[in-house]
Amino acid sequence: MIQQQQSLVLSPYIELYDLIIPKDNMLRQINELVDFTFVYDELKERYCLDNGRNAIDPIRMFKYLLLKVIFELSDIDIVERSKYDMSFKYFLQMAPEDQVIDPSSLTKFRKMRLKDMNLLDMLIHKTVEIAIEKGIIKSKSIIVDATHTEARYNQKSPIEILQSRSRKLRKAVYKVDESLKAKFPTKNTSGMLEEEIAYCQNLLDVIESECGVCELPKIKEPLNLLKETVTEDLKQLQLSEDKDAKVGHKSADTSFFGYKTHLAMTEERIITAAVVTTGEKNDGKQLQELIKKSKAAGMEVKTVIGDTAYSEKDNITYTKDNTIELISKLNPLITQGNRKKEDEFQFNKDAGMYVCRAGQMAIRKARQGKKGVGTNQVDTYYFDIGLCKQCPFKEGCYKEGAKSKTYSVSIKSGEHTEQIAFQDSEYFKEKTKERYKIEAKNSELKHRHGYDVASYSGLVGMELQGAMAIFAVNIKRILKLI
Repeated sequence: MIQQQQSLVLSPYIELYDLIIPKDNMLRQINELVDFTFVYDELKERYCLDNGRNAIDPIRMFKYLLLKVIFELSDIDIVERSKYDMSFKYFLQMAPEDQVIDPSSLTKFRKMRLKDMNLLDMLIHKTVEIAIEKGIIKSKSIIVDATHTEARYNQKSPIEILQSRSRKLRKAVYKVDESLKAKFPTKNTSGMLEEEIAYCQNLLDVIESECGVCELPKIKEPLNLLKETVTEDLKQLQLSEDKDAKVGHKSADTSFFGYKTHLAMTEERIITAAVVTTGEKNDGKQLQELIKKSKAAGMEVKTVIGDTAYSEKDNITYTKDNTIELISKLNPLITQGNRKKEDEFQFNKDAGMYVCRAGQMAIRKARQGKKGVGTNQVDTYYFDIGLCKQCPFKEGCYKEGAKSKTYSVSIKSGEHTEQIAFQDSEYFKEKTKERYKIEAKNSELKHRHGYDVASYSGLVGMELQGAMAIFAVNIKRILKLI
């Protein structure tokens, strides 16, 4: 049964908060800024309203997840800190003497209450609504870009993951008390997963038996991570993969395995829209959705600022039809001329190569045709024939017995005269300077809120992580501007 438990906290110690929590404390400011009853309104249909035990207030559970993102802590550590950190208890609207939740409740809340919710759009819309009410958003421009996130279960074997995390724990222990090394179990050399799991469990038992050591924060965090891996994540370890994650390319020579979050942000640095995709997706293909979502959040969009990935022909046409300025430099390899199978082959602007729908990048390119104004030329991209032969999408793409697999794009001069003239203007050059702001925002998400690595597996998990992280950075930005 659900009931709102946050309206009034009755406690003889409640005045402690006024003495301990300063007026400029960030968590106090968030409580004063945001009316969190919207969480209750969104989630009440996911609870039984008149039967069963009283559920933990969904607003409190939501705030726990928000604290987890703001301070980048594990479920266990965020609950542990809420036992003694009075600013946490104040934010959670608990009495100073109240007991905290069991960490497993957070897992249940994520899986049972937040499943199949469009939490990402809902939380972004809420923060944009607050920013507009406070008169913070004055611009009519959005800056667009994508940031990548490594999959939690990367392309490593289960043993490699366990070895990496046990190594991190041992190093933390050695810095405190190297004499414990003599008590540690003998490392597993058999290459068997079961024996590696047993080794990690024995290692945990030894360290936890040393009460003083295992309570130190520098040791507790890697210890909890290894414990979660051995117990809760064992099934995922045995699968050793994230089925939704895909290989994406940061340049011709570097790649990552995971996801992309495509963002739109105002010049005041408030994120107005986000689209989470697998890692191989093209940035430019998400532009129209970002514009639509920004408008749905309450933004008036007159200008879009982005890099060359967003200057493809469809986007130029779309922005022109909707009376929007597109501040994105043309890339002739993407935007000029017609090409076939646009949905199957997408251009990666960082690597300067096309990627097929299986996620394989071209290994080289060559330009063919006569040089000169007014004459057609073709850029031909060559793919690894060995990979094509084994590709699950080879039917209709690769012809059996073929000695090469290529994809060609015709280059035609003078195709985008209006955009060429526009990008040479002083106004265009001035507006382009705003783009650095979203790169700084990407850095903030990654380095301050753990967005460099996925907290959960799957697209749904990535969207949840994105929703909480973006809500946190938007609220912090609003507080700063106020």
